[in-house]
Amino acid sequence: MLSRRSLLTAARMAQLRRPLQPMRSVPLPALMNQVRTYADTVVKVPQMAESISEGTLKQWNKQVGDYVEQDEEIATIETDKIDVAVNAPEAGTLKELLANEEDTVTVGQEIAKIEAGGAPAEAPKSESKEAPKEESASTEAKPAEPKEENKPEPKQESKPEPKQESKPAPAPKKDTPQKQPSQPAKDAGPVLGSREERRVKMNRMRLRIAERLKQSQNTAASLTTFNEVDMSSLMEFRKLYKDEVLKKTGVKLGFMSAFSRACVLAMRDIPAVNASIEGENGGDTIVYRDYVDISVAVATEKGLVTPVVRNVETMDMVTIEKSIADLGKKARDGKLTIEDMAGGSFTISNGGVFGSLMGTPIINLPQSAVLGLHAIKDKPVAVNGKIEIRPMMYLALTYDHRLLDGREAVQFLVKVKEYIEDPRRMLL
Repeated sequence: MLSRRSLLTAARMAQLRRPLQPMRSVPLPALMNQVRTYADTVVKVPQMAESISEGTLKQWNKQVGDYVEQDEEIATIETDKIDVAVNAPEAGTLKELLANEEDTVTVGQEIAKIEAGGAPAEAPKSESKEAPKEESASTEAKPAEPKEENKPEPKQESKPEPKQESKPAPAPKKDTPQKQPSQPAKDAGPVLGSREERRVKMNRMRLRIAERLKQSQNTAASLTTFNEVDMSSLMEFRKLYKDEVLKKTGVKLGFMSAFSRACVLAMRDIPAVNASIEGENGGDTIVYRDYVDISVAVATEKGLVTPVVRNVETMDMVTIEKSIADLGKKARDGKLTIEDMAGGSFTISNGGVFGSLMGTPIINLPQSAVLGLHAIKDKPVAVNGKIEIRPMMYLALTYDHRLLDGREAVQFLVKVKEYIEDPRRMLL
């Protein structure tokens, strides 16, 4: 009788004598797909700028379970300067959100996980589209049903139906006046006489704007000088050439380009307007510039932004107008970058587009001056001893009195006035 050990040995020998079966080959792409389905890609807060290290996660554009393409925007981070888009580093399914909306996130922080691989959830839609076709085909292939409808019974039913529909229309008289006032009251805003209060947290951009404006008031010795400019010649100039410029270049000729060009020419005689004060403890060094980078104030839903048109001294009026229009569109669409906002040596703010008659703009530090444009109004003006109605605009120049004296500021504004009242002088 064989022992237990000898029986096990015999069984192992029998297994070894069996012929080897070839291994089933698996294609390499299939293996890679199997591996990738289990790999999670971590989404991190991208680098925003040297001066920006954190922001507020304002909105998730995708939710858990959604399929995202590579480089597709999945979230928006709000900073004190611009909104930063967070893009998917790889295509896949959004598996987990590691941060909530309104959370403060820092550069490099993990905020989501993406399960790589998979396919977009559009495949079942094609099946659902084919299904109704089959159903419609099956319904169309039923010739027996319409024959039953030709019986005399539906003729009797068709007569009372229009009478029943016409009766209920004027019936609800008592209920409608009670329900209608309550529904629009929710959409119309606060009720008259209501003493409710609402507290809304300021966004980062608004907080940054408030901080910089208060810093400007506390730092610069701000003073404002005013003048009045006759817009007749510039308006006639624009009327003559705007259609031709629009046809050739696609640019709508406005007034901002003319004022920008006038400021550049006036700065040649008064260079301190384009300068700034730098240094510790309020500054002890004046920086004069050979270039002119004009910050154009643009009002957006989140606050006032000032994108920069660079090297304006090298541009003609059409190029300036196109650059301003492009930056204004990017600002309203929320697509400004840090590079669009950085720098600037002089600012022009056009409050006249909102109907402002006169105002005192605030200096955009570290700049030394800002020009404020206002609404154009027809006014009686003395011209060569006669009273005429002319389109007039108030100009306001706020300047840093630490750098600019009153004489220089007034001379600068007078030169801008002269260039605008006779645009031909800008060609000399």
